[in-house]
Amino acid sequence: MEHIELIATAAFGLEAVVARELKELGYEDLRIENGKVTFVADKAAICRGNLWLRTADRLLLKMGQFRATSFEELFQGTKALAWPEWLPKNACFPVEGKSVRSTLYSVPDCQAIVKKAIVEKMKEKYHLNWFPEDGPRYTVEVALLKDVATLTIDTSGAGLHKRGYRKLVGEAPLRETLAAAMVLLSHWKSTQILCDPFCGSGTIPIEAALIGRNIPPGLKRSFAAEKWPNIATVEWQRAREEAYDLARFNEPLDIRGTDIDPAVLSLARYHFNQAGIQDGIHWQRQDFRDFSNRYKYGYIITNPPYGHRLGEIKEAEQIYKDLRPILAPLDTWSYFILTSHKDFERLFGRQATKRRKLYNGRIECHYYQYFGPRPPRQDQ
Repeated sequence: MEHIELIATAAFGLEAVVARELKELGYEDLRIENGKVTFVADKAAICRGNLWLRTADRLLLKMGQFRATSFEELFQGTKALAWPEWLPKNACFPVEGKSVRSTLYSVPDCQAIVKKAIVEKMKEKYHLNWFPEDGPRYTVEVALLKDVATLTIDTSGAGLHKRGYRKLVGEAPLRETLAAAMVLLSHWKSTQILCDPFCGSGTIPIEAALIGRNIPPGLKRSFAAEKWPNIATVEWQRAREEAYDLARFNEPLDIRGTDIDPAVLSLARYHFNQAGIQDGIHWQRQDFRDFSNRYKYGYIITNPPYGHRLGEIKEAEQIYKDLRPILAPLDTWSYFILTSHKDFERLFGRQATKRRKLYNGRIECHYYQYFGPRPPRQDQ
């Protein structure tokens, strides 16, 4: 069985969550670094990883890594890699790049050097002087960090946060990968009620439903590597068959999404239908101040307004102050709140059991986790 090295990229703060997902998929040889998890697997992992990873941004095929402080070192190091083993002669292979704290700081120049080196390697294999690039897409990236060059090919295509259900977006949408991470970090189980009183366009409830029913997030979309001749069509068929076999499409769920804005609730219902979940989520227009629930145990997972302009900040701060007396009667519930406001705990009036730094896009946030008591086994 041929083994390859893959990189699952992730937003800062989510690397350990991605690693846990990979372990649950059966991959043990992991290396966790800032913004990525590298692991060794077979080609089937390209199919399974793209279909199943909920919190990773992309899945990259690692071609090689070497030190490069000159363009000649970058050229020779790139040319030495086994590009023809992956790129057919009609491959479309654009080169992207980034450089951080490296001698080779000009990204366009690095991209040009890498492109030239790959072409020279391809010439040796295919005995051609010109390549049409009208075939499947293999997006190459050269990433330079402290003078170490890492060369990869993107297997995903569109970012993995694009599940296929969110065709319309509201203002400041929460990324699907971050919403999934919020649910996974809460350790919520499908047998428990989950509420989001600031559900917006529905991302947290929908991601929770996909998790609760073990539906792979990539089931309704395609990936760049599906068009690669290097991975047999049967591998993708097997991965999708496995996904359908493991999904629990009829698992009972009690998930509730509420919001005061009827426009975003309309988006939530649209995304819900696009996701093909069919049931398990109840949507309702409601001011969070009217929130109440008769269940003794449950979970609140939410992303309330942050407020970035002066008037909005004051409004967000008032929301945090009003939220505590609403949640106080639910003293046996667990609740998880994501916000960028540095003073949330003081405004809310209670210190979190645990907090975690996460990024919503480029916005630095904290995930405030308040753990309630464990329910009796029959209530779990």
